[in-house]
Amino acid sequence: MTPILASFPSPSQNVLEIGPLTIYFYGIMIAIGVIVAVVVAKRRYERFGGSGDVVERVSIWAVAIGFLGARLGYVITHTGDFIDRPWGVLFIWEGGLALYGGLTIGALAAIFLLRRWKGDVFAFGDAVAVGIPLAQAIGRWGNYFNQELFGTPTDLPWAVEIDPNIAAAAGYSGFTTFHPTFLYESLWNIFLTAGIILWLERRGKLAKGASIGLYLIIYGTGRFLMELMRTDTTYRLFGLSRNGWISVAAVLAGVAWVWWVQRRGEPRVLVGPSVFIAPGAQTAEEPIRGDEPSGDGTEDTSGLSFGDGKGG
Repeated sequence: MTPILASFPSPSQNVLEIGPLTIYFYGIMIAIGVIVAVVVAKRRYERFGGSGDVVERVSIWAVAIGFLGARLGYVITHTGDFIDRPWGVLFIWEGGLALYGGLTIGALAAIFLLRRWKGDVFAFGDAVAVGIPLAQAIGRWGNYFNQELFGTPTDLPWAVEIDPNIAAAAGYSGFTTFHPTFLYESLWNIFLTAGIILWLERRGKLAKGASIGLYLIIYGTGRFLMELMRTDTTYRLFGLSRNGWISVAAVLAGVAWVWWVQRRGEPRVLVGPSVFIAPGAQTAEEPIRGDEPSGDGTEDTSGLSFGDGKGG
């Protein structure tokens, strides 16, 4: 019996031509992802008692600086791609952003600005813990349009078809269908990373600051698994890619962070009406320091404790 779906094709083009204007779908998907992340983070930060204006101000700088960090991280690890065309380092629409580099530099910029503008770093971290994986889920489809970051060859029904020339350049001459790792990571981020965080928040299992640590654990685990299939790695240590090792470090850091904040036990502050993308209980009591909104009560954080420490 012929399978219903043997594979699905890659797009025939990765640009949109409007007169003299050339728009890359990669850039469109990244832009949509950023917008979604900021909107979600703003709504969640407001729910956690903060001002949405702080999120907007911090996001502008953190995203811009994060993009620079992401591009720098990619260029440093792919210097050979730019020897004959050094100006190509500016062409981010062609692909080539190191996610971990962008997250690291962007996070440092956000922490600096939040401290300067008297925002709440813990609440902001929890606010972006859902927005970031949703942005990643959307942005990964830019790799689909560019026919990049695909996995090893497979004949599974959901395999993605890759142009033979692109496959040959990746060292897989004669193969046409591959694991769609962009799709795997997109689904992982939506249903597992964001999904599990929201589920635990709604059950009152996470103390203030724990959501961002949980993001590192879940996303890092998924990214580690993706790295076992991806074919774009130029460097491996003991069979594992550079990003694979960084993923291991991210998971360990996330575990340590969640353990610490759960032991610290500070309850969340919830303000205003319930929203789907944030904890649902109306239990807030006080606004975030330095911000304006107010409310009443605190969220119950019992049920997922790694120690007996008190809130501080």
